[in-house]
Amino acid sequence: MESAISPNMQHGRKSGFRRFLHKLNEQKYLQAMAIPGVIWMIIFNYIPMYGIIIAFKEYDITLGFNKSPWVGLANFKEFFSDERFWLIIKNTVGISFFKLLVGFPLPILFAVLLNELVSVRFKRAVQTISYLPHFISWVVLGGILMNWLSETGLINIILTKIDILKQPIAFLAEPKYFWGIAVVSEVWKELGWNAIIYLAAIAGIDPELYEAATVDGAGRFTKMFKITIPCISGTIAIMFILAVSGLMNSNFDQIFVLRNPLNADASDVIDIYVYRMGIEAFRFSYATAIGLFKSIIALILLLTANGVTKKLTDKSLF
Repeated sequence: MESAISPNMQHGRKSGFRRFLHKLNEQKYLQAMAIPGVIWMIIFNYIPMYGIIIAFKEYDITLGFNKSPWVGLANFKEFFSDERFWLIIKNTVGISFFKLLVGFPLPILFAVLLNELVSVRFKRAVQTISYLPHFISWVVLGGILMNWLSETGLINIILTKIDILKQPIAFLAEPKYFWGIAVVSEVWKELGWNAIIYLAAIAGIDPELYEAATVDGAGRFTKMFKITIPCISGTIAIMFILAVSGLMNSNFDQIFVLRNPLNADASDVIDIYVYRMGIEAFRFSYATAIGLFKSIIALILLLTANGVTKKLTDKSLF
């Protein structure tokens, strides 16, 4: 029996390998275009992963990775016992959660409403205007926001003129306002850019579905809820999974520009703490351990979000 099956299995493997080589040859130009990206990923994503070992060592730059002494989980224990640990976790998760809560559905809504515009010229103008903030660096935008939110800035002038405020407020000097500033400024900056993928998904919907719905007497809102949103639900599910997995990221550029000693209790997040420990304090092993902890939590969030989404919608990343 084994001698009869074995040649068949070998033949199947050979034919499968031949098919693979044939397909590879058919796509040789596409494969050639992908090679630089693969090389880039290997050099900058995979090879540096070897450096993770310093999270379990007391890294000495003069000794290198291999000769630095092992300390086991000491760096992780130190972080977990740090007096600011829970504050850092609260700020990181809190800011990211509200960005997800507000910033995830708004681009979907914006894309769906933009799709309903009849005037092509007006639609293009709105798209262009909404994309522009994405291309403004956080360094530049942070400077603008600091001016606007100062006691003599535009926001205070407007709010005092319409009697919402009696006295000007230095918004960035008050920790209680920081989360709101971070959420609103990022949503405004990325709204149009994040809508692009949904607009692309909407563009792929079969126009005959809308034509059939029109014949049946469906209005715009009916088409929106019965055709547009269900047809892009796969894209929404994938983007939601990726958004949840990024809950431990709080946009380092934005927080770094807007934070100051007065709002530190609301702006001290994991990324800022890693920067302070690694770059300012030269504690490379400790900073790496914190970064590794963050990556593990992100992986758990990704797997959890993927599993839940697959159960609820039958759509998932893998």
